[in-house]
Amino acid sequence: MKKFLFISAATLCISFPSFAGDYLTNTNQNAAFLRMIARGASIDIDGVYSNPAGLSFLSHEGFYLSLTGQSAYQTREIDANFPLFKQADGTNGSRLYKGTASAPFIPSFQGLYKKDNWVISASFAITGGGGKASFSNGLPMFDALAMGMITKQTDGQVTPQMYDINTSMDGKQYIYGVQLGLSYKINDWLSVFAGGRMNYFTGGYEGYLKTELKNDYTQIGQMMGLPDGKTLASIDLDCKQTGWGITPIIGADLKFNKLNIGLKYEFKANLNLENITEKMDLINVDRKYLADYEDGVNTPSDIPSMFSAAIGYEILPTLRASVEYHFFDDKHAGMANVTLPDGTSVAKQKTLKHGTHEYLAGMEWDITKRLTVSGGFQKTNYGLSNDFQTDTSFSCDSYSLGFGARVNLTQAWSIDVAYFWTHYNKYTKETDSYNGTGLKGTDIYNRTNKVFGLSLNYKF
Repeated sequence: MKKFLFISAATLCISFPSFAGDYLTNTNQNAAFLRMIARGASIDIDGVYSNPAGLSFLSHEGFYLSLTGQSAYQTREIDANFPLFKQADGTNGSRLYKGTASAPFIPSFQGLYKKDNWVISASFAITGGGGKASFSNGLPMFDALAMGMITKQTDGQVTPQMYDINTSMDGKQYIYGVQLGLSYKINDWLSVFAGGRMNYFTGGYEGYLKTELKNDYTQIGQMMGLPDGKTLASIDLDCKQTGWGITPIIGADLKFNKLNIGLKYEFKANLNLENITEKMDLINVDRKYLADYEDGVNTPSDIPSMFSAAIGYEILPTLRASVEYHFFDDKHAGMANVTLPDGTSVAKQKTLKHGTHEYLAGMEWDITKRLTVSGGFQKTNYGLSNDFQTDTSFSCDSYSLGFGARVNLTQAWSIDVAYFWTHYNKYTKETDSYNGTGLKGTDIYNRTNKVFGLSLNYKF
């Protein structure tokens, strides 16, 4: 029984997809994004992130500051169907696993100083992750794997209804980004930008799995030679991860009267996560299966390069519209290895069909000099595949809607308020060997997401 439970290292890492943007990139760094979405041609304080080259076209010299707070809430659901679930529960074999991820307060700061044709800008934001995820009832891969291996190793003497599996997994992930750069207006229609962002990753996860025979079957455990006649297997893990990387950024802005074009390219940031493992207590589980989570081990988790292109047009003096496109080159950003159905191991990014494509559009209308209302739309296509999707790291293509308002309190002070909501397309993954059990099974992945935001802006 010493090796009867196989747990791959990848099962113990919960991913934290960003609330808007790519896998490791948050594009929602200001409430102005949440209320309009397509901000890549913005000439305003939020352009520190979305269109830094355009800052040189700001009308007033001096300081501009913006402080943003956001609250984001997500759920992640896995509708799992597996034959041994039916044997254990006496149901149709379907179980619903639900995880929650919350970030009650996501802060960000953007500031700049403009003098003549020059602008120096800086920002601080949580540029990836930003919350805690909890699966209080574990995950289907834990339950199915334990059930399958126990049944196999005992030749069917121990069946699912004879034992209980208790699992739980909590994790958190934050990527803090500090950005600094310079913008310069070359002439009346062209401005450029060069800068960079330092990214610092901190995160971790705590989880346990305990499989015990029910009281009526402890004698079987004694016959098997289990230490207490009851515990079939146990894992108790507490692992933290840290890492850092640099993102060089360049941009350009082309302004032609009522038409404005914003371009930005963020280079890939090479990021390796180092484990700080404070606890790894195992019973009847071979430690080699958790080798990737030993203290000091490094795992690649690059932030992919990103290209952004946006066009903004002033339809009327009080009415503006923008369209935008994002591309994240995920297939060339290093990720942890995954095991394919044929048993081979491959870097996870290679299983994607393509990088991430995003299409954005937005409009804003100045109802009065004091009040501007806006709305926007975003569609995200990740290029997902079955080999990329796992219980602990899955994404779903989606579309998002955002709306809100800007209130000009005085000539110097203004606030942005916004709400952002995402609808996800369910992803169905069918496999002939469900989590390595040799039995067929199906997972249906789904998520929900909503974000509230408030920005306080000041210029002087």
